[in-house]
Amino acid sequence: MENVRPVVIDHAGTDIHAEAERIREQGPVGLVELSEGVRAWSITGYQAGKEALSDHRFSKDARQHWTAFRDGEIDRSFPLIGWALMENLTTTYGNAHSRLRRLVAKAFTPRRVEAMRPAIERIAASLLEDLGSRPAGEVVDLKGRYAHPLASEVMFDLIGIPPAARQTILRGGEAQVDTTMSEEEIAASVSQVLQEMADLAEAKRRAPADDLTSYLLAAQERDGSPLTDAEMVGTLLLLLATGTEPVTNLVTNAVFALLVHPEQRQLVSTGQASWRDAIEETLRLEAPVAHLPFRFAVEDIQLADVKIPAGEPVLMNFAAMGRDPAIHGASAGRFDVMRPSKDHLSFGHGIYRCIGTPLGRMEADIAVTALFERFPNLALAVPVSEVRPQRTFIMNGRSELPVLLDAPDRAEV
Repeated sequence: MENVRPVVIDHAGTDIHAEAERIREQGPVGLVELSEGVRAWSITGYQAGKEALSDHRFSKDARQHWTAFRDGEIDRSFPLIGWALMENLTTTYGNAHSRLRRLVAKAFTPRRVEAMRPAIERIAASLLEDLGSRPAGEVVDLKGRYAHPLASEVMFDLIGIPPAARQTILRGGEAQVDTTMSEEEIAASVSQVLQEMADLAEAKRRAPADDLTSYLLAAQERDGSPLTDAEMVGTLLLLLATGTEPVTNLVTNAVFALLVHPEQRQLVSTGQASWRDAIEETLRLEAPVAHLPFRFAVEDIQLADVKIPAGEPVLMNFAAMGRDPAIHGASAGRFDVMRPSKDHLSFGHGIYRCIGTPLGRMEADIAVTALFERFPNLALAVPVSEVRPQRTFIMNGRSELPVLLDAPDRAEV
């Protein structure tokens, strides 16, 4: 590491794509500095990312495999310490990971996911009806009024979170990815949400219902492999976080891309390309999770032209992988719904591929299609330059998406 000058990560995520290109200048695997002098490897190349995601020699268990963390060299004020401390499906390794994944996967079979379609369509229809009741000409934040509530309501219903706890639990999950919050703010928010989720699990043990939490509790009893309290809480929080924020960003990013590129929107609206084409191209170009912590080399690993020493941390730069010119050529940074190959790794790959991938795709497809069908004259309410990014380098989304639902001049475009 000493001979390479790392790219210092902007925790506010001001321009994640420009930052990714600076890292890519080092090659498919680059060196970055996170903060507090903590350095890590960032994988920007598509092929290198695919290999790493499939390689069992990369662990996500900091307790076992992050040497500096295990040896007490990482200060508790390190902004990303939560990603090392949490216990859930994505931070386990080997048999422990297989056990948790097998248990959770049973709740996301194709039949179970497809059975959720009518409920998702009802949620989308209700939100669109509410938007339609707004006064003509009112500027609406489409992320806050549509994309986010749709994704969160789907997960709240799936997990079985009661209405009174929903906003508190959401804020706790958002604290994990807001890399600009103070240590005290994150600790207070996370502590409260951990207690809320523990209370939920205990309530479901006493009174099971038709929801994912009750299913997991029943499944672990049948399998004889009970989750610890920390694992149960961590798994539920993981499912809520991965089912809410990335889907929110995917829907928001897809709508934004179609509004900014009216010629691409025209290709979809005329049937030359499909709504699914638009979703997949959005996943490639604007990965909803941008720069994900952490993986750790269990042993020295040669990846591309870099030797990653055992015990060092690695981040998966999904925002960069989808724009890899080695895969998508000189047009890798352009939104093109007609692109023949939309290969991306935005849902992961291999042993850590997102279990909820089919559900996320279905939500985005339903949400984006229904939105443009209901509001065919939808348009941005502000210049493109005024649509600001989220305050995080981990996620890739917009802080708001101000739109006019029925722009007077949209029909002329």
